[in-house]
Amino acid sequence: MARHLVIGNGKLLLNLDQHCYIRDIYYPYVGQLNHVGGHYCRFGIWIGGQFSWLDEPEWKFELDYIEDSLVTNIIARHDGLDVELHMNDGIHQRECIYIKRVVIRNRRSEPREARLFFHQDLMIEGSEVGDTAAYYPENNTLFHYKRSNYFMFSGSTDEGGMMQYSTGIKRFHSAEGTWRDAEDGVLMGNTIAQGSVDSTISFRTIVPPNGEKTIYYWMSIGKNLEEVKALNQYVQENNPEKLLSRMVIYWKHWLRRAETELGDLPKPVVRTFKQSLLLVRTQVDERGAILAANDTDILQYNRDHYSYMWPRDGALIAEAMSLAGYQSVIAPFFHFCAQALSPEGYLYHKYNPDGTVGSSWHPYIVQGSRRLPIQEDETALVLFALWQDYSRNQVIELPQSLYSNLIRKAASFLSEYIDPSLSLPKPSYDLWEERYGIWTYTASSVYAGLMAAAFFTELFGDYERSDHYKNTASTIKQGILTHLWDEESGRFARGLIQKDNRWVKDMTLESSMFGIWEFGVLPVHDDKVSRTMNAIKEGLQIRTHIGGIARYTNDYYFQQSGEIDKVPGNPWIICTLWVANYEIESALTLTDLEGPKRTLQWVVDHALQSGLLPEQLNPHDGTPLSVAPLTWSHATFVQSVSKYAEKYKELQGKQQQE
Repeated sequence: MARHLVIGNGKLLLNLDQHCYIRDIYYPYVGQLNHVGGHYCRFGIWIGGQFSWLDEPEWKFELDYIEDSLVTNIIARHDGLDVELHMNDGIHQRECIYIKRVVIRNRRSEPREARLFFHQDLMIEGSEVGDTAAYYPENNTLFHYKRSNYFMFSGSTDEGGMMQYSTGIKRFHSAEGTWRDAEDGVLMGNTIAQGSVDSTISFRTIVPPNGEKTIYYWMSIGKNLEEVKALNQYVQENNPEKLLSRMVIYWKHWLRRAETELGDLPKPVVRTFKQSLLLVRTQVDERGAILAANDTDILQYNRDHYSYMWPRDGALIAEAMSLAGYQSVIAPFFHFCAQALSPEGYLYHKYNPDGTVGSSWHPYIVQGSRRLPIQEDETALVLFALWQDYSRNQVIELPQSLYSNLIRKAASFLSEYIDPSLSLPKPSYDLWEERYGIWTYTASSVYAGLMAAAFFTELFGDYERSDHYKNTASTIKQGILTHLWDEESGRFARGLIQKDNRWVKDMTLESSMFGIWEFGVLPVHDDKVSRTMNAIKEGLQIRTHIGGIARYTNDYYFQQSGEIDKVPGNPWIICTLWVANYEIESALTLTDLEGPKRTLQWVVDHALQSGLLPEQLNPHDGTPLSVAPLTWSHATFVQSVSKYAEKYKELQGKQQQE
């Protein structure tokens, strides 16, 4: 399960798989309305009388991006056909236009006719009901539409534009789709089809002996026929080659604000850092939603997906991007949260990219008792991330615009949602969305959220509120130290759970307890922090050749092994990086940074060939599990590299002074 190549511009997101097939097209919101839904938009070649789709086993791929850009750089070889395809895919930085460049290299010593076939398998607005596919003679294109979503397909070669086309019925009775029509190298030319439909178009060229020829294919997306016609004409008038090169130039410029002094980090780590910044950008909708992941293969395991804005993921991703210098990219996220905030001042479990509340499995009532179906850390972390951004960038206009509708409302909720008998936040669901109780991570995040609110209220001269929030945060800190520290085991408990009407400690070893120092409850060198983090490093380590750190002991999600002592859970990218962040934060000498440097290289080594990072890995063979790319994984890598660079600079300065 993975999307191997991802491109986007904040309103259009497109995913390609390992065979270079388009599998997802999200528009007009990143992560909402998937017009392919994980089906296969096939791509094939007919050359010298033989036909092959690119998912046939004879094809060998090198999947990559042009360095420092969101334009793909792919080589596909078929030794049996003596042909090589060099491909670049990109989405225009401003317009909803996708362009694919295919260079066909003929490895034989005679000229050969080549035909490329592009198959469009759309389910517009997520449904196959009521689509139309039609040939449009006015500009020799083919388009699909339903309601206010139009997709126009075109292309060009030295010999001209589209050679053949066909539209037809798919996945209905015995009809497989027009892609089958392509396999003899000739398309039937059916001009229109409606219902559950697909289409295939082809382009023809003569490739010289041991030479090459280039074919361009593009898709324009808009609200009506006139809009996609205008976009199609824009590509023709500006030349697709020039537009692709402009995309590369744009992303190279976009990366310029990123930190360049990255200490002694190796080149592959630096490259993954830059690529992670770009990939996070593809998952951020221009209206503010930061999507967790957009890999629809997860639907095979659970009839839902990750294409939601979890305030938890969003806040931590925003904090990482702010740290890396991308304040303007994440500012809309905070406005999104202000709009999404409930009248009571909390954020729900998750949201759709358009701001509506997403699906949830948190109940309102359990065994007759009512519950607030939230993860309280999600509300708190937004305030924490907003303060981190302000203290770093000093852009006062952003918190000022959010003061009454986000900061004060959320802080008021956090300060009131307290269990007075424990001096801790009332129970809510944990950050993994799995269990209900009072959690060390959640309590630490609430402490950080209230401290952020105290700093903001002081900043704007509201001293009475500031004192109230500081005092409440201080009370929670005392509650954490009193009820969540376990002297017997010498570490913090995961949390408190109710048993027989009393609170008891849940002593499951849990990676998220890093929040104790990350959110400022205790300093990183505090003995309680050191003992807790050492327990995590030792007890959640994956003792196979893959390595890494698990979420918690006996993690059931995509569980691959029953040997809990050896494999407490699958290695997660974020959890492994949390330990690296602790080692960075607590480093006293440059030598202390060797461990986290190895961890950063470990992440690079376990990325997909194209550089994309999954959520978790198989502990036995390192293959990706769950979704890929996971935005949180890439953002945490960005955060770790940024923290490393800052600490390296600090320690190097100290060393030089000595």
